[in-house]
Amino acid sequence: MGEPLLLAQAIAIPTGVAVLAYLVVGLVIGVESMGVPLPGETTLVAAALLASQHHLRIEFVILAAAAGAIIGDSIGYFVGRKAGRRLFERLGRRFHHFSEDRIVRAEKYFHKYGVWTVFFGRFVALLRIFAGPMAGMLRMHYPRFLAANAAGGIAWSATIGIVAYKIGDNADKIFGRVSLWALVGIAVVVVAFYVVHKVRKRRKHTDVPAPTPAESADV
Repeated sequence: MGEPLLLAQAIAIPTGVAVLAYLVVGLVIGVESMGVPLPGETTLVAAALLASQHHLRIEFVILAAAAGAIIGDSIGYFVGRKAGRRLFERLGRRFHHFSEDRIVRAEKYFHKYGVWTVFFGRFVALLRIFAGPMAGMLRMHYPRFLAANAAGGIAWSATIGIVAYKIGDNADKIFGRVSLWALVGIAVVVVAFYVVHKVRKRRKHTDVPAPTPAESADV
């Protein structure tokens, strides 16, 4: 058995209470969303496996995961807003996930794509950790952040939870492929946005009329 199923058994055997399992799902994903590198996606897959074996209910697993993602990201946002870049410098000394290079790359994504980084970042491991604190540090408008955060959290929880639930015991074998295709899809969307942006920018420059001979003489 793979890591998700082992984690599923570790959740089920010690607690024996479904409510505690939902709390574990929400807590792990919430803390990860605050900026602490924890296995949030693996925990969601593990809970979905338990649901496929009728130990939990998949709708409550998704609800717990979405709530953890939204609340955790919001807490991370306000922590990042208050602490600023000093937060990432401190985290960088403790976790290699927060290296200067990765922080710079995350900032570029936020400056280029704004709220789309928050939404699609939920499907990417590192951006899932960075999104809340980074958005707060960069002073992103909170209502816009909250909308993207909620939409991304619900979409991610439902997608990953339902896929793992439907796959059942084989989730640990093929889930990596599902994640890879999700990343490919995100990359295609990002490239498309970039191309459209460049084309529009080039058209603006080419649409500027050239000065007439009379205008040139006046200069």
